[in-house]
Amino acid sequence: MADFEKCSAALQKGQAKEVVAIVQQAIDEGLEAKTILEEGLMSGMSIIGVKFKNNEVFVPEVLIAARAMNMGAALLKPLLLEAGVEAKGKAILGTVKGDLHDIGKNLVRMMMEGKGIEVIDIGVDVPVEKYIEKSKEENAGLICCSALLTTTMTQMESIVKGFTDAGIRDDVKIMIGGAPVTQNYCDSIAADIYSADAATAAEVASALFD
Repeated sequence: MADFEKCSAALQKGQAKEVVAIVQQAIDEGLEAKTILEEGLMSGMSIIGVKFKNNEVFVPEVLIAARAMNMGAALLKPLLLEAGVEAKGKAILGTVKGDLHDIGKNLVRMMMEGKGIEVIDIGVDVPVEKYIEKSKEENAGLICCSALLTTTMTQMESIVKGFTDAGIRDDVKIMIGGAPVTQNYCDSIAADIYSADAATAAEVASALFD
């Protein structure tokens, strides 16, 4: 019988081969892909998220845990599609124009994927127009903007204004984050959500889609 607790523990340690073996065993036993995803993979990634938030693990541990999760999830993807299992929600994620930092953004993506959210990562140095275009194209309800510089975080105000001018501001929630960003700044530009770290961003996004 596939051991989901063992799978979760292996994922937290970044033991990708072990995770893949347990996921494959569960598939062979005829367990539902959704159950394997939630109980074997997402549960482990949730624990990593909490530990990361509490400074019990750091970026390297998160990266290897996410790699193990992605390898296990790759086996499940075709089965989930076949079963018609949809993601909890869809988010557009990018680092704002003029900013080339991507580690924080990548952590947010991994944490959100660990919560069952489909993330469309549009990269770094993203202009306002691309956020709007992708939001319409993907029909995404959440726009996530990252910035690591005080000089680029002002782009976030332009993004909020861009969605307003495009007439679709009420269709999306705009989440902002990054080292210089604060709740006060979020309030001042009329963004919807400020998140201090990747784990919190994933928790808030998950609750939003619930």
